[in-house]
Amino acid sequence: MKKVKLGDLGKIITGNTPSKKTLEFYDSNDIPFIKPDDFKTIDEISLSKGNKNYISENARNSARIVPKNSVLVTCIGIIGKVMISESELSFNQQINAIVPNELILSKYLAYLLLYNKPKLDFISNAPVVPIINKTQFSEFEVTFHENIDVQEKIIQNLENLDNQILKRRHQSKLLSNLVKSRFNEMFGDPVLNEMGWDKHALKEFGIWKSGGTPKRNEEEFFRGNIPWITSGELEHKYIEDSFEKISEKAIECSSAKIIEKGSLLLGMYDTAGLKSSINTKVMSCNQAIAFAKLDDKITNTIYVYYVIQNLRSMLLNQQRGVRQKNFNLSMIKNISIPLPPLSLQNEFADFVAQVDKSQFACQMDIKLWRNSLKSSII
Repeated sequence: MKKVKLGDLGKIITGNTPSKKTLEFYDSNDIPFIKPDDFKTIDEISLSKGNKNYISENARNSARIVPKNSVLVTCIGIIGKVMISESELSFNQQINAIVPNELILSKYLAYLLLYNKPKLDFISNAPVVPIINKTQFSEFEVTFHENIDVQEKIIQNLENLDNQILKRRHQSKLLSNLVKSRFNEMFGDPVLNEMGWDKHALKEFGIWKSGGTPKRNEEEFFRGNIPWITSGELEHKYIEDSFEKISEKAIECSSAKIIEKGSLLLGMYDTAGLKSSINTKVMSCNQAIAFAKLDDKITNTIYVYYVIQNLRSMLLNQQRGVRQKNFNLSMIKNISIPLPPLSLQNEFADFVAQVDKSQFACQMDIKLWRNSLKSSII
């Protein structure tokens, strides 16, 4: 094992964007042009295929172009996503690329960078938007096996683990589709209200409130243990923790409020509009989220969660139609949903609970294999 700088393992290149004003740079799809949203998740190596963006051959001298088997890393915003180029390509300024030299295999380098993501996060030093510049990236140190045969064996082991993870992810996706099918079977399309159930506004199911943001200049407000959610964290059905925590004093001295366990949280602003989660513990949130503890004598929170998921596109389109970008608390309260018998809602929630157990088992396997990936790289 040897510790070296990334700059010792190949040529480091920071991307750029050829001028959009020069139309001939974009008049044909000759060279793939990679942006951060072309990468997969932060824990998976992407391959540069199915490209969405291209530049023309006319832009070659104005672009940064790397050959096949180069390793690309996102270094602005979300740090540490990794891609291997399957052909010659160009890329924008949010990405650094390494053209590996004879010391290291491309895929081994890609795995090595995935393993070192926490350290890359640590050196991204901008207070608002995380960023790693070319110098920092070139000076970043990694420990690697010098023997190419050892690198090849490690790659083989890691690819086997990756395949197991992909299988579990596929199983989890099938389970999610099973829930969607069961919902449609039991309740039909809520947009059309095919079952003809009476419709009720969300305000009939509980007391809806919005959160708040404690003053940032009061340091003690952000030194507590109460999870404080922002709308960007409403990504999954259940939300268990938050990036930031606040204190009880922050609750007392601001518009932030305590959210009872098992409440429904709905995003109100911009791209997070009507994203939703159910909190698994007592929490708080900012002003971009509406929340309510729903009355379980009237409705089941799991049912309402899935109804909102099904209605989201339609409701967002209605907002765009009136040129209204955000929802407010009054709009949330007045969202109307079909209300089937409570017994039917509870039956669906029981089915979801069984599927959740199977998905949890998949996630535990993935977590175990992810840990194996980390230990296998060194």
